This record gives sequence, C-alpha cells and structure tokens, in this order.
Amino acid sequence: MSAAVLGILDSGTQLTVPVAEHGIGKVILSPGSSDLIADVELKPFPLWPDDRGYFLEIARLGQDLVAKFPAATTQVSAAVNYPGIIKAFHYHKFQTDYWVAAAGLLQVALVDLRVGSRTYGAKNTLYVGALRSWQILIPPGVAHGYKVIGEQPSVLVYITNRTYDPKDEGRIPYNDTAIAYDWELQHK
Repeated sequence: MSAAVLGILDSGTQLTVPVAEHGIGKVILSPGSSDLIADVELKPFPLWPDDRGYFLEIARLGQDLVAKFPAATTQVSAAVNYPGIIKAFHYHKFQTDYWVAAAGLLQVALVDLRVGSRTYGAKNTLYVGALRSWQILIPPGVAHGYKVIGEQPSVLVYITNRTYDPKDEGRIPYNDTAIAYDWELQHK
C-alpha cells in the first residue's frame, strides 16, 4: 500500500508521511552533524547577557540564513508557549521557516517528507533555546513541531519567506502512528 501524497513541491518532489520506527530519531548536537536532515540549516547565534537580562539578534534581512528571503513577502511572527505543550506537526509546500527560540527550551522535531530526498523518512530532534542558541532554517517538505520542556514558558520567533497562506499549511497529528515520534520524557 503506498502512502497518500500530501502535496508536491515546486521541484516536482512528492511529499508523503514516511513509516518510521518509534522514537525521536537522531538527536542533533552540532550544527555540522552528518545526521541532519538534508537542506535543514543550523547556525549558533550569540547572546549578550548582563545583570539586566540578555540581548539577542534574531536576524538581519539579506544576510546569513535569511539572505534569500524577499523583503516584500517576509513575515516575522512570535509564539509564546506554556510548559508541556506540543505544537506538531505541520509542513509547507512553498514556505521556508527560520526559527529562533528566544526564551525557554524547546524539543524540536523534524521529519523529512520529501520522497527521493537522501534523508526521506529521517527524524531529527534538536534541543534549542536559552541553553542552546541556534537558528534553524526549515525548508519546504520538512515537517516540524516542538514541545516546550522545562518549567518556563518559551518564546519562538519565526521568520518566513512568504506571508501566511493557509493553502500552503499542511498538518499531521503530533501522535501520527506512521511518524511514531515519541514525545515522552526520554531519560526517566
């Protein structure tokens, strides 16, 4: 039985939900990890703490991971999330996401839905936020979601290369049995 086609990227690549082993996939501990899903990019960014709190620069349009985001359609948004919530999974056929966890700690889950990708079906887990300040670039066709871990709310700032279009937003339940992502505490 073949998987249902979720959509098709501009490149003609089909998107399907892969059947994966139960678990969290490969935990990414370094931006240069060979286990990282193809076309996902990570980059550390500096925090400048002092006795008043901390400052972080989210992005400079036209530079680094958002260099190709067109000014006319780029959208900047933020989500405040309470401890323990899960927001997953969604994917895009056209939109690229750029995420910065500005406060708190997130368990980010990524799944490659792109049939023919060298990492099709791969799952990645990234722990990002105040303790690991990484920028994450998520290309079309990679399902993504997160869980807030710890006792503090999180703030996720995200920049997209397109303004919101509900026709480009695909959803897969966080507990999809084919993806089989394990949102439970791993080190009990």
